[in-house]
Amino acid sequence: MGGPHEVGRTIVGEDDLLARVAELGKELTADYADRPPLLVGVLKGAFVFMSDLARAIDLPVEFDFMAVSSYGSATRSSGVVRIMKDLDLDLTNRHVLIVEDIVDSGLTLAYLKKNLAARDPASLEVCALLVKDGLQRVELNLRYVGFVIPQVFVVGYGLDVGERYRNLPYIAELVGPEPT
Repeated sequence: MGGPHEVGRTIVGEDDLLARVAELGKELTADYADRPPLLVGVLKGAFVFMSDLARAIDLPVEFDFMAVSSYGSATRSSGVVRIMKDLDLDLTNRHVLIVEDIVDSGLTLAYLKKNLAARDPASLEVCALLVKDGLQRVELNLRYVGFVIPQVFVVGYGLDVGERYRNLPYIAELVGPEPT
């Protein structure tokens, strides 16, 4: 591949990812049995997870997407969030499930929850694939979490550095100089 970064140790393997996504799908199918959810994917990182998750939910689901920026290309959230692409659908009286790839400080997700809650959904929950252990600076009350991982920079399964490595079928630590 070249470049200053390399894919290091596997943090979550492909089999574990697929098994946990299937479990989350069953849980969501039960919890949303009488109220089909609107899945709101946070681009770009969540698209792989959201695709697999949606197929694991045995209910009619709808999709919409948001793109937000809080990083630029750096690895630490600035806490300043800009909506780059807003939702197309009205959330009024909808059962909304935010699908997020990774939560570190939680600042971006807290902003997103507040923004979407103001749009009058019937319910609003979060399904996060990964939560970095001990980094949250706000209380998020995450109802659905795939994995708690160590405080390392990870790539794969939708997560990238400089748009690379999103297509890895597992999640791995990125080694090399810290991305800027």
